[in-house]
Amino acid sequence: MGIINITPDSFYAGSRKMDVSSALQQAEKMLNEGAAMLDIGAYSSRPGADDNSEQEETDRLLPVVEAIAKAQPDAILSIDTFRSNVAEAAIAAGAHIINDISGGQLDGNMFAMVARLQVPYILMHMKGTPQTMNQLAKYDDIFIEVLDYFAERTYQLTRLGVHDVIIDPGFGFAKMPGQSYALMNRLQGLAMLQLPILVGVSRKRMVYSVTGGTAEEALNATTALNTIALMKGAGILRVHDVKEAVEAVKIYTAAVGN
Repeated sequence: MGIINITPDSFYAGSRKMDVSSALQQAEKMLNEGAAMLDIGAYSSRPGADDNSEQEETDRLLPVVEAIAKAQPDAILSIDTFRSNVAEAAIAAGAHIINDISGGQLDGNMFAMVARLQVPYILMHMKGTPQTMNQLAKYDDIFIEVLDYFAERTYQLTRLGVHDVIIDPGFGFAKMPGQSYALMNRLQGLAMLQLPILVGVSRKRMVYSVTGGTAEEALNATTALNTIALMKGAGILRVHDVKEAVEAVKIYTAAVGN
């Protein structure tokens, strides 16, 4: 899953594509490099990011979604938003999947909208909002809390008739680096939910807090951590650097034989 951010303040500058032309170029590049899908977002969810309005998010997002859907009609497009109105408009504009960092917690209409549209839904674990989540990174047992969260939220979705669900542990969201690694260490335990697992660690602080440097210098370490995620059961990697992620998947597949 290749990341395209239509934002001026996403934590990795290389992902920022603020106009339709540059977003189209990035989409073509990622698809040519082997991306199975593209994740397009117009609201920065980095810790402490500005809280832009629903209208601003919509105005940024829809022209890009429409343009990519037209230029790349076979591409699978995911929309990174926690707002049901934005998600529904993006689906109407040509997107296929909703990627909700809040797991329906920040918009009470999200689950009902997903049920009505019957589109795939990515359910992420987070506490609070991007503005407050770092203050809420407190856990007795992070794996058990994340597992219980997914069990509860997927039960709610199932009761509404939503069955096409992907889970994302939300590395870096209301989680300090050490907590994220503790969760990664037990990632395979989420397999008991029998749902596809998406992992997004690309160039995050949990990576360069260990190796040193910045997000711009974290590609090699990201590839290493992506490989570990694959070994522990990840089925989808959400990445800024598609070529390197595809190579990691190929090497992993050759090594394990499936």
